[in-house]
Amino acid sequence: MSIDSEQTPSRSRKRIIGGLVALAVFLAGFAFLAFVRAPYVIERPGPVINVLGKDGDTKVISVEGTDSYATSGALDLLTVSIVGNRDQTPSWAELFMAWLDPKQNILPIDEIFPINQTQQQNDAESAAMMEQSQQDAIFMALHKLGYKIPTHVYISEVKKNAPSSGKLVAADYIQSVNGQTPTTIDGLRALINKYGDKPLTVVVNRGGKNLTYQITPAKDPDGKLVLGIFVGYKYDFPVKVNLELSDIGGPSGGMMFALGIYDTLTPGELTGGAHIAGTGTIDPTGSIGPIGGIQEKMYGASDAGAKYFLAPESNCNEVVGHVPSGMQVFKVSTFDHALDVVKAIGSHADLSRFATCTK
Repeated sequence: MSIDSEQTPSRSRKRIIGGLVALAVFLAGFAFLAFVRAPYVIERPGPVINVLGKDGDTKVISVEGTDSYATSGALDLLTVSIVGNRDQTPSWAELFMAWLDPKQNILPIDEIFPINQTQQQNDAESAAMMEQSQQDAIFMALHKLGYKIPTHVYISEVKKNAPSSGKLVAADYIQSVNGQTPTTIDGLRALINKYGDKPLTVVVNRGGKNLTYQITPAKDPDGKLVLGIFVGYKYDFPVKVNLELSDIGGPSGGMMFALGIYDTLTPGELTGGAHIAGTGTIDPTGSIGPIGGIQEKMYGASDAGAKYFLAPESNCNEVVGHVPSGMQVFKVSTFDHALDVVKAIGSHADLSRFATCTK
């Protein structure tokens, strides 16, 4: 008994020391998770803007030069907020909490902020995509309403060390390639590839003056001939449509802008007072393209009160299994298709004829 009584304090001390060591390890691990940064960013629902309403004190859509009409309901444009950047990434603790939340998503930082691209460059690119998206949305809505809109292909950026470097510059309007005028971006691509690797005579308009250059295309990694330029569209709109939206970039609001403009320029209430949200790029042909962060956008729409959601058909694989309770999601591939869905919702028509995302 005397031996046992002598060993008991020693065992207690060992247990105390072991507990303290375990606590120290736990605290060290917690500190690591809390403060050590990770090569990931967090995607979560961002601000939701009703394009039929106001952004702050300013109407999102206003029109000059033609009649506009009062409307009701909501056509929500959705955004995604990114937590983190290359200068300040989320901590492991923040990532763990995001992992537990179905409304958030974790992505490698390189997917959102490409290597060798600064934050300023990323912001500028995002702003440029938003500007082009708005222009394409205005074009689509006015075109649907029967307006004739002259279209010009212009250069938005010239790559360094490319065939066009030192010749073409951003904001040049492409007048012709070997005497033929491209009216679409696909048409320009076809002209560049039509003549093989022979020098092309490219005429651009710069500041009201036509300039002529001889440029020999080069092959890109896919074997296609390119001039090393990024191009977009500029339009001569017959009416002025102002789109006011602060601190939001990217191209994914194109479809909702187009629907909102169409509603503003037509009598009656397109939505019939319903709360509709959606996302998708739009191009001058009316095609609705895929976007990023659709799951987070659906949650954002649901939290804002939307009962209906328009999703690009090409995003359906990300929609299935993630639709918030109480929301109907319809897949759309063209502006006409999206417009038909909204009209049906607004008129309380049978919606069963419209397709949804399925497995």
